[in-house]
Amino acid sequence: MEQQLLGTMTITGDIHKVSDAKQAIPSMNEPGVEAFIGDAYMNPRGARMCSGFFELKAGEPLEYTYTYDEMKYVVKGQFILTDMNTGEQVIAEEGDILFFPKGTPVKFETKDYALGFFTGDRDFAA
Repeated sequence: MEQQLLGTMTITGDIHKVSDAKQAIPSMNEPGVEAFIGDAYMNPRGARMCSGFFELKAGEPLEYTYTYDEMKYVVKGQFILTDMNTGEQVIAEEGDILFFPKGTPVKFETKDYALGFFTGDRDFAA
């Protein structure tokens, strides 16, 4: 089943386009954390992939453990990332690309604001 959570879908032949996908990104509902995530498109034509936006505002950090492989492109701002296994820290800025292997526990922080576009290998089949 094809699902779209953000934006407006247009299909022309085999080309699928989602417009306005970064509008109204839903909250992750983590107490005290201003973190937002939403899939713009998931499992197109049964593919094991999804994509969308992750937005983080200054405040409490978000601790998240990946249950799938993901790549993230930093669109705006700066993410401060801590590998929770090693304590090592990485600063990711506009234009940087990140890879998070399945099982990676990460602490996400920002001094002001950060927006990332992600693509993940995630199966939504029940």
